[in-house]
Amino acid sequence: MSAAALPKIAVILGGKNGMLGQALTKALASAGVRPVPVSGADVDYLDADALEDFLDELQPDDEEDTADLCLINTVAYTQVDLAEDQPEEAYKLNAALPAQLGIIAMERGHRLVHFSTDFVFDGAKNAPYLPADAANPLSVYGASKLAGEEALLSLDVPGLLLLRTAWLFGPGKVNFVARMIELASQRPELNVVNDQHGSPTCTTDLAGLTVALLKNGATGLLHAANSGQATWFELATEAIRLAGPSCRVNPIPTSGYPTKAKRPPCSVLDISETAKRAGYMPRDWREALAEYVAQLPPPARGDSPQSA
Repeated sequence: MSAAALPKIAVILGGKNGMLGQALTKALASAGVRPVPVSGADVDYLDADALEDFLDELQPDDEEDTADLCLINTVAYTQVDLAEDQPEEAYKLNAALPAQLGIIAMERGHRLVHFSTDFVFDGAKNAPYLPADAANPLSVYGASKLAGEEALLSLDVPGLLLLRTAWLFGPGKVNFVARMIELASQRPELNVVNDQHGSPTCTTDLAGLTVALLKNGATGLLHAANSGQATWFELATEAIRLAGPSCRVNPIPTSGYPTKAKRPPCSVLDISETAKRAGYMPRDWREALAEYVAQLPPPARGDSPQSA
């Protein structure tokens, strides 16, 4: 399809402060789309009437085609362990909000992009997961995200694009990679889990992939991540190597770092269908990581002395 498939306006919930939302705002603007990054201070996401009023103010008076406005939801409850103690809060943002957005998009004729997670899987397959593979979340977080998926897929939303992603890192917000580099500049050694396998994903690459999918009119449930796979230990080791701190990274089993919420041992995402729809294969996570680390400010890269 042509670039005409891109919307004229993209309302990005979480676009002002979220790591992925900020990346999407930049990528969409570069593609000629008018991004409208939104935060919770602008509108109550969970207030359907307030959200519709907000959208009414954005819709061009001379434009009758509501498909020219796309809703993109990057808002989520992502505190995996805390969700075990706060299931109502997790379900409010991860299930109720997507369902509400789906109804609004369906009734108004807007396209909708929503992001889900690899944590909908239990990791028992021990091989990359296809979008059609059966979900079986091990945590409240994963279950709440799956509930959001199911709510959206039960609706007839025009142009619904539901993207599962994983292990995000990128500019604009503290993330696992930045945290590991910071700790490595302060400590002589770190212990990092080496028996959980996933798909490290750079938010700038994910944003570009999302734009490509929108441009090509892709719809349905897809997996979106960088190419390749890694363990948390491998991701941390490579990030610290690139950043330069002299820190030893030790691989440990999950049992050596107990958490309240259970994690899937292997939640690698198969992105082959997504590559077909986008028209290209996303680059390897190592290449994206190197670019990201090179852009980090000197203190975070360990170039300056850090106090413990």
